[in-house]
Amino acid sequence: MAEIDRNAAAQAIDAFLRALGRDPDREPELRGTGARVTQAWADELLAGYRVDVDRLLADNVFAGTTDLVVVREIPVHTMCPHHLLGSSGTATVAFAPDKHLVGVGTVAAVVDAFARRLALQEQMGRNVVNALAAHLSPRWSACRLVLTHGCMTARGERAHGSRVESVAIDGNDAPVATIHSVLGVGK
Repeated sequence: MAEIDRNAAAQAIDAFLRALGRDPDREPELRGTGARVTQAWADELLAGYRVDVDRLLADNVFAGTTDLVVVREIPVHTMCPHHLLGSSGTATVAFAPDKHLVGVGTVAAVVDAFARRLALQEQMGRNVVNALAAHLSPRWSACRLVLTHGCMTARGERAHGSRVESVAIDGNDAPVATIHSVLGVGK
């Protein structure tokens, strides 16, 4: 990830507020907003860019097998690259190991690393299954994301209560109906 220029980012946020008719120098509640927003984005919302997912998985893979691994209800918070608004919900990740396993905490960390980037929901799920496939060589891997998008609830359609569900699957001859059942698709 490129070096973050916190001063330039904070000044840009202040300029953005001014362009929208708000003045951080005159409105007490906006004083320091540029620095706070920069800190939130640099230290939290985009922290996934600092995670080397390949290294994370490589360091935590071990030999072993079982029929199925499912990690449910992994909390997800991500930022949409189109409107810079948040999306939140859960991920369910499942894979059918062949010869390699990884700790379930590592699975959650992989999801979080891809979520804490500017990410489209569909690509995030694809990134998770591709990473698992590359490092574990499972018979199949899948990721279901169910998110509420700020860009759908705070603006535009104002579709409160809506959730977007996406499923990414990797694997030759993956049993799609079984995977959908395991992931809880449509529930």
